[in-house]
Amino acid sequence: MKATFDGTVIRVGKDGRSLYEQSGYGRPDGDGLRLSPQETLYLIHRQKIDVPGYTFDSLFSEFANQPAFMRSFLVYRDLRERGYVVQTGPHDFRVFRRGEKPGKGESLYLVRVLSERDPIRFEKLIEEVIASRNMRKQYVLAVVDDEEELTYYEIKLQKLADACSDLPALGRHNAMLVGKSAMVRVAAGSDLELAGYGKRLDPERLILSPVELLCLMEMGTITLTQGTETISPASFLEMACETDNELAGKIAVYTELRSHGYTPRTGYKFGHHFRVYCGKNVHSDLLVHAVEKEATLPMSVISRSVRMAHSVKKKMFFGAVHSSGIQFVEFARIKL
Repeated sequence: MKATFDGTVIRVGKDGRSLYEQSGYGRPDGDGLRLSPQETLYLIHRQKIDVPGYTFDSLFSEFANQPAFMRSFLVYRDLRERGYVVQTGPHDFRVFRRGEKPGKGESLYLVRVLSERDPIRFEKLIEEVIASRNMRKQYVLAVVDDEEELTYYEIKLQKLADACSDLPALGRHNAMLVGKSAMVRVAAGSDLELAGYGKRLDPERLILSPVELLCLMEMGTITLTQGTETISPASFLEMACETDNELAGKIAVYTELRSHGYTPRTGYKFGHHFRVYCGKNVHSDLLVHAVEKEATLPMSVISRSVRMAHSVKKKMFFGAVHSSGIQFVEFARIKL
């Protein structure tokens, strides 16, 4: 089957309409078919079409001048080899359910193609996931590493359900400032400990971390003093931020998790802000990292995060902080 390339567009005549009708290639164009560069190369490689005056290699060289074409073609080819019908847009590709094609089925995935060194801009990512959700599609990142290997990630915006058991009600306590933390004199088994707050220093004293302390101060549970002076939440936050410039974001995410009955503890050993427990589970269920909505993280950092969470059988959430609240973004590796 012959195709033509005028330096901009690849077209197949009316005999090429069977490519669209049978396998979902291209877009109808008059009585013929218009092919994307990725489709053209794939069909040449599969010996379905010829483009007079061009070989696979010469066309590949031509198209490779387009930004990110190489990885785009690799993802297209991989999806086709997995048995999916793939068309361009509205992100990079839309992918139909196996056995379905344009006009005779619905697309299942909307795929964005990235390299391992591309940044993830959370604000843009959230917008694209919302757009995909509004179209009732799953949003997928297809990441191509420097050795041209592919990894697929499903991205979901999660709303926290309330935790599976109630935490005990808290009484009021006085706390003494010690460094950037606080010390509370309570016996073992206190209401604070039963609710998952603090680390015991000795049988009579409990140490509260800055995020725990600020949350409890805002709730009115803790009154913090230094000598005879009472310290306000705003004053303590300003003081604590001197040594932790991520504290404001961590507080926002921590407080949101607590409002749903979850128990966040430090996630330092896992390389993240929090490990999070649901109810009375012995092991934590989530790893959560706080980011600003406008934050940018390299895809390689997110990949390490997801791999770590998977290795310890937890879900990986990023809590994006913005003026309207916390948006939890889940990254999970998937096999298409």
